[in-house]
Amino acid sequence: MDNHENNSPAGTQAYKSKRGGKVAEFVSSHVEKLQVSSFNLLLTVIVAIVLMVIVAFAVFSANLKGEEQVMVPNVVGLDLGDALLEMQQKELYQKVQFRYTDSDDAGKILSQSPEAGAIVKAGRRINIVVSKGMVLSKVENYVGENYDDVKIKLQTMFAGASRQLIVLAEPSYRTDAAPTGTVIAQNPPEGTSISTPVTLKLIVSKGDGYETVKVPNLVGLSVSKIYAQMEKNKMLFDFVSHVADSSKNEKIGVVTQQQSFDTPYVRTFTHCTVDFSVEELAADADKKAVTGIFSAKVTKYPFAATMVFEAEKDGKKKTLVTFKHLGGNVTIPYDIEHGTELSLSVNGKVVAKELVN
Repeated sequence: MDNHENNSPAGTQAYKSKRGGKVAEFVSSHVEKLQVSSFNLLLTVIVAIVLMVIVAFAVFSANLKGEEQVMVPNVVGLDLGDALLEMQQKELYQKVQFRYTDSDDAGKILSQSPEAGAIVKAGRRINIVVSKGMVLSKVENYVGENYDDVKIKLQTMFAGASRQLIVLAEPSYRTDAAPTGTVIAQNPPEGTSISTPVTLKLIVSKGDGYETVKVPNLVGLSVSKIYAQMEKNKMLFDFVSHVADSSKNEKIGVVTQQQSFDTPYVRTFTHCTVDFSVEELAADADKKAVTGIFSAKVTKYPFAATMVFEAEKDGKKKTLVTFKHLGGNVTIPYDIEHGTELSLSVNGKVVAKELVN
């Protein structure tokens, strides 16, 4: 009976309807579970995001709070090792600079920045200056060295020191077999202790040989030709003047006589007296050129210095002659207009001036 009913069309339709209802119920049940699962997943994601935000905010807040603040210790006067230990205990770092001093305090802290007592963050860098002690504790041996090299050496050595412990005096020069410019003696001697600045006196060689020069004949030469001889001859011409004697037909502005020597050659920079004729001043002298002798007292030099004789009028300057001279009394003849200012320079520095009136 039942099998018949089930096999009938009506039974089959009822069966399919019943079976379809169970499927729909099954699908509906799983959809609901899936919806609940999706909600749980979404809720989990939201909770995770919130936790990440909270953690990030906590980290950010911790960083904003900053490092611990500490007080900078006073390390001035301490040895470098003790100073570093002090700063390490305060979690501070150091930047070290060294400097020479004029006392025996090598390794001591001279200064610090920031100063003691300042409040800074832990990990801050502190600048400290450490003494390297004295540049030199004893006088060295400079004999045999070139004078210019010694001068540069001492200048460089004390460039970073607060005081120059060795001061060079003006050297003395002596004829010696050593090459020109070589230190042949010194005072104080090598090994002298330096507690306060000392003055070092050096004796420098002038060499053992000398050059000779042929004595030129200046008689009859005018000023411009005299200048030419001064430029090319290594002699020291000592000019003197006298008023031209018309009775002897002497020309004005020329050499009338000069000192004679036993030999045609003399040692370089030997003095030679030269007589120069000048004109007697007239009432209208301001309208004429003037002849005369420029004279200046300058420092004496161990070696020939470069000297420049110049003339300036109405704002225009010109060089009359450039020559070598050992200094002392320097004389130069001139033949120039009234109102001209004459000047003498030694190694680029003006040492004498004269206005021609």
